[in-house]
Amino acid sequence: MLFKNITILDENLDVKKNMYVGTTGEKITYISSEEPKAQDGNFGETYDGKGKLLMSGFYNIHAHSPMTLLRGYGEGLALQDWLTKKVFPFEDKLTPSAVYWGTLLAMAESIRFGIVSTSDMYYFCDDMARAIDESGAKDNIARGITNFSGTPFWDMTAAKEMKQLFETHDGSAGGRIKVDVSLHAEYTNDEQTARGIAEYAKEVGTSVHVHVSETKKEHEECKARHGGMTPVQFLNSTGLFDTPSIAAHCVWLEGEDFDILKEKNVTVASNPISNLKLASGVCNVPELLRRGINVGIGTDGPSSNNSLNFIEEMKVFAIASKERYGDPTAITTKEAIFAATAAGAKAQRRDDCGSLKKGNRADLIVIDLNQPHMHPVHDLTYNLVYSASGSDVVLTMSDGKVLYQNGEFKTIDLEKAVFEAERETAKILSQL
Repeated sequence: MLFKNITILDENLDVKKNMYVGTTGEKITYISSEEPKAQDGNFGETYDGKGKLLMSGFYNIHAHSPMTLLRGYGEGLALQDWLTKKVFPFEDKLTPSAVYWGTLLAMAESIRFGIVSTSDMYYFCDDMARAIDESGAKDNIARGITNFSGTPFWDMTAAKEMKQLFETHDGSAGGRIKVDVSLHAEYTNDEQTARGIAEYAKEVGTSVHVHVSETKKEHEECKARHGGMTPVQFLNSTGLFDTPSIAAHCVWLEGEDFDILKEKNVTVASNPISNLKLASGVCNVPELLRRGINVGIGTDGPSSNNSLNFIEEMKVFAIASKERYGDPTAITTKEAIFAATAAGAKAQRRDDCGSLKKGNRADLIVIDLNQPHMHPVHDLTYNLVYSASGSDVVLTMSDGKVLYQNGEFKTIDLEKAVFEAERETAKILSQL
């Protein structure tokens, strides 16, 4: 595709107007203010970008996509009550079919809002992979592991499923699907389970995805269990951060935690809307950035957010830190956009993604600037972070393939996905 006369956010997140961007196959192959000549390549369809912005798609680095089925279920509860009284009983009734349709619905919502890639932690992962493959999106899937009973690591069904998932799906769908490994959290596992996951991640060379210090209760109870060690300190002692890792939430970090995350090159996935909705707190993003720690953005599950509207997430990501510090300069718009794009791609080990750069994957979105809330424009990055809406995304492309354009889903039968997700939810509720 050749985008012509379009405004872009380039690899440095600088705004450039009246540009030409060409994609060939899976890659961005042409970026110039000059119209390409015949020798520059055949880009196929031409897209008139007048009044529109072209930029990198978004990378959602912490989610539980099948939890679309629990959207709006169990509202108004504290995190632990919400999990134990509502979420866990519902999830106990999940089936492969339910997870497939819940994931496909999440992919439709993600694509609609410009998310081209997600880091997911869940189970029935074969069925997730099938839905993701069909959708055309990217995903880092991890089989979340909990072990309350102290079962030896490789005796657990979950550990065997983790291994099978990696061997079957890592690098599948033309590389769009990567397989990570996941310890759900310190408070849902024992030490030998954490060490087992760490050893397997090192053995196969993949990344770790884990919840860390989401609530004050979780954080303080970990210290009481482990001789004063915080979740970061404890997990580090098990070797869990010896491979590339995503630590989700990190709301209650303290002291040495920041040094460990920096030393181990851990990415923090900030989930501002979920954390605020569950009254868990606000991640100390400015301090993480000051330390040079990679920070990306996650939506968390659609049951605790309750949407996958990533522009909304980016806005709250910036605003929450300003409130925490009482400082309107705490997060810049470019820092917020970088967290939503390049930082997330880095966390997913997608080194040729996350920025509008020649040679990178064509994971691109188009945002309609012809909206009243997008004018006037003093600085387009401010409009993007603070004024734009998720519904302003009018085209989403992954690996050079258009997945969504002007209300039409190219790879997903939305009506069927909605119908089947509703039906699966009703089946589960009838058993509770």
